[in-house]
Amino acid sequence: MTSVWTSLTIDARDPARLARWWAEVLGYQVVAEQPDEVEIRQSVDRLPGIVFVPVTAAKENKNRLHLDLRPADREAEVERLVDMGARHVDVGQDGSDWTVLADPEGNEFCVLAPRGD
Repeated sequence: MTSVWTSLTIDARDPARLARWWAEVLGYQVVAEQPDEVEIRQSVDRLPGIVFVPVTAAKENKNRLHLDLRPADREAEVERLVDMGARHVDVGQDGSDWTVLADPEGNEFCVLAPRGD
């Protein structure tokens, strides 16, 4: 017996705003929105989704789980994301194959270099 991954849940002070930000980043769409939950997916019938739920406390520590993005042009994508409200962060990274950014609520994510295949 195995499980099917249906979603990743992200705590947010403003779930609707953060969901829309990530939908724009990923080219996803909002597929469900209620006061206590907003879900985005590539399309309505495609899993997994990302679910944003409300919390009252601000993020305080480094993420224990984060998204990795791999664009065709890392430099251009980092510039686009920063223009959208992301910011550069230092989490002690020492690699040059990725750039660490944080979304508008401080959740870290990585923008990886294109694959060399």
